Amino acid sequence: MKYFVFLLTFGLVCASGLLVRPVYAQAAPSQTVAASEESYAAAPAQEQISKLKAEIAEAQSSGDNAWMLVCSALVLMMTGPGLALFYGGLVRKKNVLATMMQGFSLMAIITVLWAVIGFSLCFGPGTSFIGGLSHLFLRGVGSAPDPTYAGTIPLETFMVFQLMFAIITPALICGAFAERMKFSAMVLFMVLWSFVVYDPMAHMVWGKSGLLNAALGGAVPTLDFAGGTVVHITSGVSALVCALYLGKRVGYPQEPMPPHSVVLSFIGACLLWVGWFGFNAGSALAAGGLATSAFVATQFGAAAAAIGWGAAEWLRNGKPSVLGIVSGAVAGLVAITPASGFVGPMSALAIGFIAGIVCYLMVSKVKGRFGYDDSLDAFGVHGVGGTVGALLTGIFATSAINPIFKNRQGNVLPVGLIDGNAGQLLNQFIGVLISWSIAVVGTLIILKVVDALVGLRVPEEQEVQGLDLSQHGEEGYTFEA
Repeated sequence: MKYFVFLLTFGLVCASGLLVRPVYAQAAPSQTVAASEESYAAAPAQEQISKLKAEIAEAQSSGDNAWMLVCSALVLMMTGPGLALFYGGLVRKKNVLATMMQGFSLMAIITVLWAVIGFSLCFGPGTSFIGGLSHLFLRGVGSAPDPTYAGTIPLETFMVFQLMFAIITPALICGAFAERMKFSAMVLFMVLWSFVVYDPMAHMVWGKSGLLNAALGGAVPTLDFAGGTVVHITSGVSALVCALYLGKRVGYPQEPMPPHSVVLSFIGACLLWVGWFGFNAGSALAAGGLATSAFVATQFGAAAAAIGWGAAEWLRNGKPSVLGIVSGAVAGLVAITPASGFVGPMSALAIGFIAGIVCYLMVSKVKGRFGYDDSLDAFGVHGVGGTVGALLTGIFATSAINPIFKNRQGNVLPVGLIDGNAGQLLNQFIGVLISWSIAVVGTLIILKVVDALVGLRVPEEQEVQGLDLSQHGEEGYTFEA
C-alpha cells in the first residue's frame, strides 16, 4: 500500500510540474519583453534609435561574417578535394598521388607564407604595384573590420578568405607540368611565384592604392570581381611558360596518354562548380544582393559554357564527351569570374557560351597545331578563359548590377561598353596585358633560378616509372590477385 501511495504522489508531482512549466516558460519571455519595452520607452528617442541601429549593425555583421566563413571553406574545397580529383583523374595512374600531393602541399605552404608576409604584400598599404610590411606576421589583423575592404566583417575573416585564393592560384599551374616536374622544384617554384607574380598582381587589382583597383580609384581601373586577371590569367599563362620551358613528356604526342579515371575528374569538376559559388559570390564580401547576383551569374556562365563546349565537340566529333562537357563548365566558371559581380543573367549566358567555344578550340585545335604539352590544359582553360572573361567584362558590365563608378557629386557613371563606357574595354585590355607580362617574365625568371638550384625535371627513367613511386615512394592503387 505504501508503494502505491508513493507512486501516486510522485505522479502527481510530475504532472503538476508539466502543467506549471509552460506557464513559467511563457511568463519569462513576456516579462523580458515588457521590461525591454519599458526600458526603450523610458529612454530618450535619440537613444532608442541609436540602440536599434547598433543592434541592426551587429546582426548584419554576424550574418556577413558567417557567409564569408562559409565561402572561405567553399574556396578551400576547390583545391582539395575539387582540383585534386579533377587533375588527379586526368593523369595516368602512376602519377595520381604526385598530382594530388602538389595541390595539397600548397594548402599548407601558402598558408604559412600568407601569415608571415603574403597578406601584407597583397593588401597592406604600399605603392601602386606592391603592398608594404604593415601586416607582417598578421600584425593588426584581428576582429576589427577594415572599412577600405569590408566594413561589416573582421579583417581576419577577409584575410582568410583571400588566403584561399592565394592557395588555389598556384595549384592551377600544376596542370601544365604534371607528370614530369620534381616535387622539390615544384615547392621552390611555387614559393617564389607567389612572391613575384601573385602578390604584386593581387595588390594592383584589389589592394589599397593598387594601379588597377577599380573600387579604390586606381590609375587604370580594371574590373575584376573575383580574379580573372589575378587568378586565372596569371596561373594559365604561367602554366604555358612552364610547359614550353620543361618540354614534352616522354613519348608525347606519339604515345597515347589518356586520363586514367574520368570518373575522378567528373567528381572533381562538380566540386569545383559548387565551390565556385564561394569564389565568386563570396567576393561581394557581404551577404547581400550583390552576392546573389554573382551567384546567379556563376551558375548561368558555367551552364552556358558546358553547352557551348559540348555542342562544338558534338559537331566536330559526332558525339559529346563527358570530359568535354565538364571541361566546358570549368571554362565557363573561369570566364565568368571577373564579370560575376558586374553583369546580369543574360550577359552571363553570353559570356559562358563564348568562352566554352573559344576554350574548346584552343584545346582541340591550337594546342595540337603548335605542339606544346600543356598536360591538363591549364592554359587552354584558365589562361584563355580568364582573358576572354576579362575582356568581355569590359563589354557587358553595367551599373544596374554594380554602380562601381561615381563622380564627385555621387552620381552613378556607366561601367561597361553596353552601359555607355567604351573606354572600359581599353582598361580591361591594359589589365590583361599587365597580367600576361608579369606572368611571362616572372615565371621565366623563376624557372631559370629553380633549374639552376635544384633542377626542374625528373630523370627520364623516373618519369617512365611514374612520379608516385619516384618522388613519394607510394602507389595510388594496389591491386591484389
